[in-house]
Amino acid sequence: MTNTLMNRVPREQLSPEQQAGWDHAKAICEDTTILEVFANSPKASKMFGQHFYKELFFEGDVPRRYKELVRYRLSLIHGCHYCNLNNRASSKEAGLTEAELDAMEDYENGPFSGADKAAIALAEQLALTNMGGSLTPALYARLKEHFSDGDIVELSMVGAILGGMNKMAFVLDLVAKEEYCPFVPQRAAE
Repeated sequence: MTNTLMNRVPREQLSPEQQAGWDHAKAICEDTTILEVFANSPKASKMFGQHFYKELFFEGDVPRRYKELVRYRLSLIHGCHYCNLNNRASSKEAGLTEAELDAMEDYENGPFSGADKAAIALAEQLALTNMGGSLTPALYARLKEHFSDGDIVELSMVGAILGGMNKMAFVLDLVAKEEYCPFVPQRAAE
């Protein structure tokens, strides 16, 4: 469990939908901090859960497979323990195989299609650790072989929102970090 300074809303005070999310988080990784803290702001929680995830991530124009690839690659780069466990499980639900998930670090040589590799390459440009990330002409051409400009915007928005949420989760100590996580908390003097 993380050591957040934020108030945790107990499970019994969560809405039925939030309780289902809490139960899922507990089963996947044992850490429910992010859901308990999000419950302090029902509007923010609803925006992220319903508007982002339900309307864009799961029901957007781009097939979920590519969004899962972007999400899982970002969580591996950022080193969010909660995200890695949750995103791996969700990726498998979306049809990605263990072999594909295990090959993510060396995706160019992995069992991925050209569209898969292009989406993962975009995720690497969107990563918080890549301050010089860029949609180069070569990456754009690679993406355009498989995706429309609207699809590229949608994939990029998914990556940007998830990256921003990951940064927020790290700043507020809502998730545990993997040992390799490049983000070290810097708490101000009390």
